[in-house]
Amino acid sequence: MAEFARDASQRMVSLRKETKNKALRKMAAAIVGAKSLIIKANRKDIKNAERKKLSPSMVERLMLNEKRVHEMSRSISKVSLLKDPVGTVDAFIRRPNGLLIGKMRVPIGVMLVIYESRPNVTADCAALALKSGNALILRGGKEAINSNIAIFNALAGAAEKAGIPKGAINMVKSVDRRAVSTLLGLSGLIDLVIPRGGESLIRKISSHSKIPVIKHYKGVCHVFVDDEADLNMAEKIAYNAKVQRPGVCNAMETLLVHEDIACRFLPSLAKRLITAGVELRGCRKTKRILRNFRVKSAKETDWSEEYLELILSIKAVKNLGEAIRHINRYGTSHSDAIVTESCDHAMEFLEKVDSSAVYVNASTRFTDGNQFGKGAEMGISTDKLHARGPVGVEDLTTYKYVIFGNGQVRK
Repeated sequence: MAEFARDASQRMVSLRKETKNKALRKMAAAIVGAKSLIIKANRKDIKNAERKKLSPSMVERLMLNEKRVHEMSRSISKVSLLKDPVGTVDAFIRRPNGLLIGKMRVPIGVMLVIYESRPNVTADCAALALKSGNALILRGGKEAINSNIAIFNALAGAAEKAGIPKGAINMVKSVDRRAVSTLLGLSGLIDLVIPRGGESLIRKISSHSKIPVIKHYKGVCHVFVDDEADLNMAEKIAYNAKVQRPGVCNAMETLLVHEDIACRFLPSLAKRLITAGVELRGCRKTKRILRNFRVKSAKETDWSEEYLELILSIKAVKNLGEAIRHINRYGTSHSDAIVTESCDHAMEFLEKVDSSAVYVNASTRFTDGNQFGKGAEMGISTDKLHARGPVGVEDLTTYKYVIFGNGQVRK
């Protein structure tokens, strides 16, 4: 399969933009056309998940319905409308000897994506790989195997009919773990690995791979409510960041509140959160302020915990500086937000918080390729090289220097 993908990647370099976009449109239509088959396959996965007593958040990530199938289709369509980075050249420079030198964007080559639970990843990754001119090998988790195969069959068939080389989109249909070990050793055939899933999966892949990896281990995301915040806005943002979809990596796990406004802010928010089924874990100050509410004592381990469910840790801090120190110590460089009306405080937060996405007066839930205008994403990288944040089409290219001369030789 890897050799097949390598061969296809060499042919994809010369694909016309129109051919790729036509294929993406057909793939988007194929997903809708196969909607019944995809949902039927997904029901098998859901039944298996419930029988194995997987967590509610895991089942929620796994579940597909008509709305989510159409969302997959729309994401593919949006990718088709993006600017194609392949073949674009950064501004040329003219050297004193007359050489004209530029940097041309080119595909990375063959990408391997290893992922768990969320079957929409199959469609997102296939679309982004094709648009960026890369061949793709997909290896999903056993919990979503039926859904993934149904989606893959629809996409691969449509792509081939549209003129995309056979082998450009591949799926490992075996759930044998040895397949992953084999793939991670194929450094001569695969150029990049992108793991998507739980922290244990990503750490295992990162430690065993002989191929470069783009990753994030987990998303411990924070919202800090400043003493100069609009408290109505802050409540709206904090509630959304925790409750809107708690089982994803950009959901808030820790709320930091300036102690000067904590008494005014926390009771109203706590009431809403508890009504929504959120379990609260607070520091001593938080527990004292919320003594009339059900609040557990936060342990040291809570500050670095990615719950991925309706649990929230809350800490009252003395000032902006303490909030920033807390985030940089316990956070995972994913997504962190400040709610404030102070421009100075906002700029200090943006400057000093070392995360791939830093927000002022907005929910962390926007850290997503689609929300960032990328159509979809291969994942979210908290690395600093070579991509950071939601990984989109341009992040899936590299570059080569192109040099034009008229007979120059080096003296």
